[in-house]
Amino acid sequence: MTVNMSFLFNKIAIYKKVYCRFSIGFVLLIICQFSYAQEIDILLKGAHLIDPKNKIDSKMDVGIVNGKIARVAKDIPIASAAKIIDVTGFYITPGIIDMHVHVFQGTDKYSTSVGNSSRSQQADAFSFRTGVTTVVDAGSSGWRNFPLFKEQTIDKSQTRILAFLNVIGNGMIGRFQEQDVNDMNPVMNAHMINRLYPTILVGIKSAHYWGEFTSVDKAVESGKLANVPIMVDFGEHNPANSIESLFLKHLRPGDIFTHTFSEISTGRESVVDEKTRKVKPFVFEAQKRGVIFDVGHGGGAFSWAQAVPAYQQGFYPNVISSDLHDQSMNSGMKDMANVMSKFLAMGMSFQDVVLRSTWNPAQVIQRPDLGHLSVGAEADLAVFNVREGEFGYTDVRKTAVVGTKKLEAELTIRAGKVVWDLNGLSGQKWTIEK
Repeated sequence: MTVNMSFLFNKIAIYKKVYCRFSIGFVLLIICQFSYAQEIDILLKGAHLIDPKNKIDSKMDVGIVNGKIARVAKDIPIASAAKIIDVTGFYITPGIIDMHVHVFQGTDKYSTSVGNSSRSQQADAFSFRTGVTTVVDAGSSGWRNFPLFKEQTIDKSQTRILAFLNVIGNGMIGRFQEQDVNDMNPVMNAHMINRLYPTILVGIKSAHYWGEFTSVDKAVESGKLANVPIMVDFGEHNPANSIESLFLKHLRPGDIFTHTFSEISTGRESVVDEKTRKVKPFVFEAQKRGVIFDVGHGGGAFSWAQAVPAYQQGFYPNVISSDLHDQSMNSGMKDMANVMSKFLAMGMSFQDVVLRSTWNPAQVIQRPDLGHLSVGAEADLAVFNVREGEFGYTDVRKTAVVGTKKLEAELTIRAGKVVWDLNGLSGQKWTIEK
């Protein structure tokens, strides 16, 4: 039998090509499947998701890729994730925005307030452990010393720090300095916001002025030039200035009244009449007009005698915030989660508490990129345990209210990285042998 060697060699060559193509294709298929299997960096599974902006209030998984929200769906396959975190039984929310803090921490020996002093606190030490990923400093610095604040604090923090610029050029370095009308410069304030730091500075703060409306009006003038809202800590004047005039004649829609539930017998008018315990009618009118009411708990600005009747009469704050500083952290305020829990104790739903701590403040400071978990947004989120039992909550007068729910941050993720993990949910499991 004669064998055609040329034909045989051609066949072998064809088989080799087919085999090689099959082998390469098989390898590529394996690589593609592996790539698909690892397409999500972190997958949070099993939690109830509350995202007010996107009107989500149900069980959802969240997938994170390259520090961004990549998927939000009912049941994301675990095979698609490099790391899976089981958060069954907990709540996922957008990263909390604390819109009123003081974090210009420093050692200025001439400062008697929160500007560049030890009275301000380190942001990272109080943010992540309570689910907070963004804080807004409320006027600790002015246009003269904001660059120092940025270099000294903002640039070195993991927490996103935004800021209201103080209407006073030197910021909050002392009560006497905050009376200096000559240091209220709307042109310089607007220049700092619009031309130098437009992504960090979100508004103007007027605070602790002993006169009438000069500080507020200078802040409003600054706000108009910079196209930003103003925040007002109003009062410290005897007799107290009219908040009705403030709300209806001086503030614009979108401007913020902070320390909403304070009750100080002299120097500041309260929103709830201290005798009748009724919310003053013009307060409802102001909120309807667009004035924003911020909690700003602090060390002296939250009274159950104001907050409870206001809530029962249907007056709710637009924004929940802590007013973090040295005199509030170890008193009635404690931390942002504690302040949020107080509204649960009054009967507010968890969904409404989340709204006032995420999407509402994001809109107030004109940062629609924050406060939600839309696909493509930076992956800032919190995982909360809503504990049930009996918990005591105190106001600034050491009056205690017992609530049945308490928020506890189990996990906080900032820009796709786990920055707080209370009980090791994200950790590799290790068993102690006995």
